[in-house]
Amino acid sequence: MGKVVCVTGASGFIASWLVNLLLRRGYTVNATVRHLSDPSKVAHLKALEGAKERLRLFQANLTEEGSFDAAIDGCDGVFHTASPVILDNYNDPQVELIQPAVNGTLNVLRSCIKVPSIKRVVLTSSVAAVFSNRNAKSSDVVIDESWYSDPTFCKEIEQWYFLSKTLAEEAAWKFAKQYGIDLVVMNPGLVIGPCLQPTLNLSFTIFLDFITKGSQDFHDYQFVDVRDVASAHILAFENPSATGRYILVGTSITHSHLQHILHELYPSLNLPTIGERNPTFQVSKKKAESLGIKFMPLEVSLKDTVQSLMQKNFFKLPK
Repeated sequence: MGKVVCVTGASGFIASWLVNLLLRRGYTVNATVRHLSDPSKVAHLKALEGAKERLRLFQANLTEEGSFDAAIDGCDGVFHTASPVILDNYNDPQVELIQPAVNGTLNVLRSCIKVPSIKRVVLTSSVAAVFSNRNAKSSDVVIDESWYSDPTFCKEIEQWYFLSKTLAEEAAWKFAKQYGIDLVVMNPGLVIGPCLQPTLNLSFTIFLDFITKGSQDFHDYQFVDVRDVASAHILAFENPSATGRYILVGTSITHSHLQHILHELYPSLNLPTIGERNPTFQVSKKKAESLGIKFMPLEVSLKDTVQSLMQKNFFKLPK
C-alpha cells in the first residue's frame, strides 16, 4: 500500500491539483474540506482518477482546535494548503483573516505532533510572505528565499492578505522549531492554469479582471502554473534533502508585456494599451529548480487558464 497523506483545504485551486497528482502517484489521500455536504467542495474531488479507491474525505475547520486530528491520524505526511476565505473588504481583518490564518496553521501543526508517523509537513505560504517590505526593488534586484515580508510595513499599507500569510508562516516556523517538526514551506506567486474546482479563487478573480476589464491593479506579475506548484509540493515531501522555503515563480512579467502576449494569443480581447515599463525586480528560480521543477512556459499556462475559464462559463471571448 502507498503512503497516506493529508491535504487540508482540499477543494481549493492548488489543493485540488495536489490531490489529483497524489492519487495518480499511488498515494492514499485524507482530504479535508469545510463542508462535506457542499457539492462545490467535494464533487470534483470524488471524480478524480483513483478517488474511489484512495480518497477519504473529512470535514475540518481551521478555527476549531482538534478539528484535523481524525484526518491526520495515521498519515506519513501533511500538506497544509487551507487558508481563510479571501474577501475584498474586511470589517476587522484581525478577526476575519489574520487570526484564522495563524490559528488555523497552528491547529493543523498541533494535530501533527500527536501523530508519530508524520515524517514531514509541507505548508503552502505565498510570495505575499516574501516581497512586502521596504527593501529596494529595482530591476537588477534578485529576490530569493532569504527575503521576508515586514509585518509592520504590511500594516502601514493595509496589505492584510500579505500580513496574514507572513504571520502564519512565521508562526509555523516557530512552532516547528519548538516541537521538532520537519517543515518545508512553498511560496508560490500568482497561480494560474486549468482549474479543477467549480468556483473562482483569488488568483482567478485577479486574472479575470485583467482580461475582461484591463484591470491595472499590479505593475507586474509573478506567475506560476498550478501544476508546477502541486508538483513542487510533492517533490518537497518526497525529497529527503528538501529544506526551508521554496519560492515558486515561473515568469515575472510587466503588465504591458502580459497584455502584448494575451493580445497575440487572443486578438479579440481588445485590452487597453499601456506604456512599456521595466520589471521592478527579478525572482530567483534556483532553489525551486533544485527540487526538479521545470517551470511551464507562460503562454501554455495563459492559454490553459483562458480555456478553463471558458469551459466553466466564467468568461467568453469577444467576437
